[in-house]
Amino acid sequence: MTISSFIPPQRTLMGPGPSDVSARVLSALARPTIGHLDPLFVQMMDEVKSLLQYAFQTKNEFTIALSAPGSAGMEACFVNLVSANDTVIVCQNGVFGSRMVENVKRIGANAVVVEGEWGRAVDPTMLTEALAQHPEAKFVAFVHAETSTGALSDAQALCEIAQAHDCLTIVDAVTSLGGVELRVDQWGIDAVYSGSQKCLSCVPGLSPISFSERAVEVIKQRQTPVPSWFLDQSLVMGYWSGEGKRAYHHTAPVNSLYALHESLVMLKNEGIENSWQRHQEQHQQLAKGLAALGLEFVVPENERLPQLNTVYIPEGIDDAKVRSYLLNHYNLEIGAGLGKFAGKAWRIGLMGFGASNENVALCLTALKDALASA
Repeated sequence: MTISSFIPPQRTLMGPGPSDVSARVLSALARPTIGHLDPLFVQMMDEVKSLLQYAFQTKNEFTIALSAPGSAGMEACFVNLVSANDTVIVCQNGVFGSRMVENVKRIGANAVVVEGEWGRAVDPTMLTEALAQHPEAKFVAFVHAETSTGALSDAQALCEIAQAHDCLTIVDAVTSLGGVELRVDQWGIDAVYSGSQKCLSCVPGLSPISFSERAVEVIKQRQTPVPSWFLDQSLVMGYWSGEGKRAYHHTAPVNSLYALHESLVMLKNEGIENSWQRHQEQHQQLAKGLAALGLEFVVPENERLPQLNTVYIPEGIDDAKVRSYLLNHYNLEIGAGLGKFAGKAWRIGLMGFGASNENVALCLTALKDALASA
């Protein structure tokens, strides 16, 4: 068997991630690799920190890009903050809330699950009731933008409830960062993680995270070692902070960080609030077109993620056949349903660079054709 260079096709990515990556960001990947302790690279890392602080709307000193995808960002938050036997209230309204529960259990902590309806936002009243029943709880964890369903929860309200019960918050912002309003400092989020491949429109493999001063203090005061060497943020702090020489921890993904830097520069130039508005406007265009095709949304309008549109598959339509048709005839990818919505819904992404008039028009045209051919 002869193996030659892999040349991927030019797809339009409108699934749940990764999203389309701009030519500017792809070009940044191809720049010369330098050492991960090179003074110029360290200077760029500081710029990445500053740009991420802008994206998260925070002044948290410990705001970095973890050298691993969003799932590792989730695990980093849990293993650094939560100790065995701690009680954590986890709001679960989809697949990624379930993964939070898994993290808590594997640490040996006590997960109290607030079981919400799939396709709906987390109910703040249910969180209040759970905290009243478990005054020993130290943390509240929830998914801001549930990628498996397209539901957007009220992070500000949930954080206020957690604060009233003196709990730290752990928030999944993998699909929300850059796409909808997210204000880490104003809302009092203590630990938040995201992914590079969603609304930041960067290549996959990096996880922006940010810890409040209160969260950093919890890490510093731990009585037991963090049960993951690579994700131990007390060690990583020495690489991402400090003047001049940095402590070696691991070989950072140099070129991927070039790409993240470029994508964050693009976000800063657009303006974070302009980005939020663009995603909303493109969603409205898409929603109007989907309704004209007879497709119904899973999530009620006031709880809907603009950057991840989940619609029911019409009766009698073959899920895989339609998605295959889109891929083969239009080089267009949309996402299948996940978890309880597997085989029942499609997930259509409008993320970052891909939230554009051109992509909305292509998606609607292609779906109309695919449904007619199904």
